[in-house]
Amino acid sequence: MDPLLIDIPDAFETERLIVRCPRPGDGRLVYEALVESLDALRRFPASLPWALEAPSVERSELFCREGFADFVARRDFPFLIFVRHTSTLAGCCGLRSPDWSIPAFDIGWWGRASCLGQGLVTEAVSGLLDFAKSRLGARRIAAFVDERNVRSLRVCERAGMQLEGVLRYERIDPDGTLRDTCVYARVSE
Repeated sequence: MDPLLIDIPDAFETERLIVRCPRPGDGRLVYEALVESLDALRRFPASLPWALEAPSVERSELFCREGFADFVARRDFPFLIFVRHTSTLAGCCGLRSPDWSIPAFDIGWWGRASCLGQGLVTEAVSGLLDFAKSRLGARRIAAFVDERNVRSLRVCERAGMQLEGVLRYERIDPDGTLRDTCVYARVSE
């Protein structure tokens, strides 16, 4: 079936979160969460090169509008993570690089600095893994995580992903430091 014909909801809920596709007008919320979190995100420039760019409301709005268009076109599936009852943007997550022949996706995320340590990112990622399986028919979802990004490694483990291996010297920081990447995945028979 052509992916454009798949009816996919643009949001789902977990116990504490509303996770939904970005929409036009969400840029300021993303910008505020990003500015608060830049120091932590910039610790992993080989994995998150976009975090090295100077943030702006306009760039964040562009991310939201392009994300919305990609979602509708079934090219990528970005989501914003909102804390239920407060509407606080706790971060972003998403499914990228769809291979519809399997179906398989890559998964990624980042959490807002003030929302870390509460299990919100793990809850969102677990929900997204379930969403991918139930709504997109995903049989493989993989995360590529910098070996030094301990928080994200723990998210993978708590969300039920298995370590498949370590890609040695797979990425390079702007300063020339080679980085290892851990590959985690969840597969469905």
